[in-house]
Parts: sequence; C-alpha cells; structure tokens
Amino acid sequence: MILNSLVFLYKFVLVLIALYGFNALVMSVLFLRYRRQDNPPAAPIAADNWPTVTVQLPMFNEKMVAERLIDAVAALDYPRERLHIQVLDDSTDETAALARARTACHRARGVSINYVRRPNRTGFKAGALAWGLTQTGSEFIAIFDADFVPQPQFLKQVIPHFAAYPRRGMIQARWGHLNAESSALTRAQAIALDGHFVIEQTVRSRAGLLMNFNGSGGIWRRACIDDAGGWLAETIAEDLDLSYRAQLAGWRLHYLPNVVAPAEIPPLLMAFKRQQFRWAKGSIQCLRKFAGPVLRADFSAWQKAQSLLHLSGYLIHALILVMILLGLPVILTQNPGNLSLGALGLIGFAPPVLFALSQWAVYPAWGKRFAYFPVLVMLGAGITINNSRAIFEALTGKNGHEFLRTPKFRAEGGPARQTDMPAGALPAEALPAEYRVPVDWTTLAELLVGLSCLVEA
Repeated sequence: MILNSLVFLYKFVLVLIALYGFNALVMSVLFLRYRRQDNPPAAPIAADNWPTVTVQLPMFNEKMVAERLIDAVAALDYPRERLHIQVLDDSTDETAALARARTACHRARGVSINYVRRPNRTGFKAGALAWGLTQTGSEFIAIFDADFVPQPQFLKQVIPHFAAYPRRGMIQARWGHLNAESSALTRAQAIALDGHFVIEQTVRSRAGLLMNFNGSGGIWRRACIDDAGGWLAETIAEDLDLSYRAQLAGWRLHYLPNVVAPAEIPPLLMAFKRQQFRWAKGSIQCLRKFAGPVLRADFSAWQKAQSLLHLSGYLIHALILVMILLGLPVILTQNPGNLSLGALGLIGFAPPVLFALSQWAVYPAWGKRFAYFPVLVMLGAGITINNSRAIFEALTGKNGHEFLRTPKFRAEGGPARQTDMPAGALPAEALPAEYRVPVDWTTLAELLVGLSCLVEA
C-alpha cells in the first residue's frame, strides 16, 4: 500500500514537472513567432519636452560597487534640468561615506543628485524606494541596483516608448552581463538569465501576457506606482508584487529586448544561492498573494493560466527534489517497464530548447556559450534544497519578510586574476566578513542529493 502510494506520488510529480516543461516549449514556439515583431514605434520627443525623471539607486553595504554605479548614473545623457538622482543608502558600513562623498563630488559638478538616508531600514528595498518617492515629483522613476552599470543613452532609449501609451506603466530592459565569462558558474547563470530575458519576457510582453519588473534596469510611470498602491514590503519580491498589482489595476507593462542594462552576476556559489533563495521565496509569496485575484480578474483563461505558471515557476525546484528523493525507492522496487516515463522525454527536451534559443537569438558565437548548459543543469539540481527551503518558508510564513542582500564584488570582464581585477574588487579569499555568505546545512544536504542522483543514474 505504501509502495503504491509512493509510485502514484512519483508519477504525479512527473506530470507536474512535465507541465512546466511543456510550457517551456510553448514559450520557445511563441518566441519564434514573436521575435521578429517590431516594438510599437517610440514617439519622438522635442528637445524641450522631455519629461522629468528621477533615478533611484537603492543600496545597502555595497562599498565595492557604490561608486561605480553613481558614476555611471551621473553620466546619463538626459536634459540636466529634467533629471534627478537619489542615492537611497541604508548602509551600515563604509559604503555610507563613499556614497556620500561621490554624491557630493557630482553635485559640485552640477549634477542634480542627493544622498538620501532613512532613519531606519524598515521595509528594506521597498521601504527605501517608497521613502525616495516622498521626496520627488518626477513623472518617471528609473531604478538601478548597485550591481548595474547603465549606459549613457538608457533614458533616451526607453522614455520615448511611454509617450504614445498613457496606460503603459513600466518598461523593463534586458539585463546584460558584465562578468559572464569569469567562470563556469557565471556562464551558467548567464544562460539562465538569458532564458528569462530573451525568451520569456519577450513572449509575455508581445503576446499580451502578464509580465514583471525585474527590480532593476527599468522605468516606472509615477502615476502607475501610485495607482497600484506604491511600494509594499508584504513580500520580499517587491518588484513582482508591484508588477501584478499594477496589471490588476489595468496598467500594461512593456519589455524592450534591444535595450541592455549591464549588470554583475554573482561570482560565488553561496552568493548565487542567497539570490536564488530570495527570488524563490518572494515569488511564492506573490503566488499566495495574487493567485486568487488573478483568477477573479477580467483576464482570459490563457492569461490566467500563464500567470499562475509564471508566479509558481520556482515550485519546479521542490518538485525535482521530491522526484529525486522518490526516484531511488521507486526504481529499486519497480520494473521500469511498469512506469509511465514518457513525460521525462519532454522534461529533458524542453529546457535545452529554450536556453539554446536564447543564446542563438542574441550571440553570434551562441554554440560556445551554450556549451555550458550542462553546468546550469547541475547548478539547478544542486540548489533544489536551497530553493525548496525558500518555498517552505514562503508557504508557511516562516521568517517573515527578511530581505537578505546578495553581495556584489565589482566583478567585470573575463576570468579574474589578482593582478588585473577592477579597482575596488577583492579576490574571494580576501573578502571581508560581511561579504562572505556562510555555508549552511543545505550545502551538505545538496551533496547528499547529488550522490542520490548518481546512484539512480
């Protein structure tokens, strides 16, 4: 009886995994359909008619990258009388002094830039963004995290795409990669990010599906933020939270795949795990919050289904973990011929297609980049416990809404050597304590899961 139940659960989990795999194929097919579709034309803006923009730079203990970000944003090509910059700094280390001094330096040069510090860190990033909004009346709000280096033309590339569409509430740019070639780890992460930005965001935007702001590298219409209820700290995915509230309120979000916002990829495994933990937990918190409102909203059945798959995407990690844990007893006790494993073919085929398409669509030497896909597969399997723990906390409300930052290291270019690392960067072994993410019990557990996979293979 118990064995039959395990077999049933095993097959049920495979069906659920196959559903996400099938949707990856759907996204790939839709991408091929929409990839050549031109973006709606941007409205020309007269030289004296550019709207006011505030660029918000939320940061917390980012001493290695704070000055790089401030310098890049101060160099944005936009009418100076219509551009304002807010350095929203909650830091408790020397970042505060560095950011304050850099801000003063650019302000002395005539840049409209303010160093903004709150009395406390209530609400984490969402709280900082909300606090900044109380001190600006700009029509548009651009946001860049500390690991980004926006190009000078960013605002002029994006702002015109708002002009002819009064209900367009947000425009997201594609994330580029400053250090994709640093290691196998960063190469694998770049493939994963490209799958989302090149394929999924393009499809969601052009097919009329609900999409999301990615927390950085995008611009919001201030009226949309206010109408949707502002920045809230009810989840740790404040970007996804506001995105869905805005779309439920009737605003449209848009994506520009040809506008790139370069950013740093976490170069250390434990930093990557922390980032994934936060993204997984925040996504499932949003699933709990918005599943009901989405189903009750005036969206098509197709939009609702895709929204639920979008919000629940990180559940795949928990499903894979269950599949791995059940796999060994089921395979050892069952005749493989008695198991319906046809779904496994779809599971194995769909993700490589999506990720290969993302490389083919953007990079001339796409085959060389896609060669690191096996590393991504191992990385995805390796963080199943990390992300399953995040899912558990989101579903149970454990540990509330604590926001754990991802350390940034000013990692740029190719493989880092101590002799040619960028100014301000440090080799991993010399990192200060506050930039080291400690190894926890999930790492050992993930090694055991990996061993189980080898046995099953």
